[in-house]
Amino acid sequence: MTKADLVNEISKQTGIEKVAVRKTVESFMENIKSSLKNNDNVYLRGFGSFIVKKRAEKTARNISKNTTIIIPEHFIPAFKPSKSFVEKVKNNVKS
Repeated sequence: MTKADLVNEISKQTGIEKVAVRKTVESFMENIKSSLKNNDNVYLRGFGSFIVKKRAEKTARNISKNTTIIIPEHFIPAFKPSKSFVEKVKNNVKS
């Protein structure tokens, strides 16, 4: 599902115009990005958490040049789903 699909689905379910829904969805995403940029995690009860994870410094190899490089410590955004979210997905997946 793309952002446009999500906007269409929310618009259909709520009766709110697509333009307003798109603005809301984009604002939601921007707020999450700015919170994570400021090292503030975002917790949505029953859905999950958008968190900042710290990656330790590590040594990597450039195979084509046969050299090693040091990748410095850095931070990455991550999503951790809630237990209820995980259970719903587990129970709906058809093998």
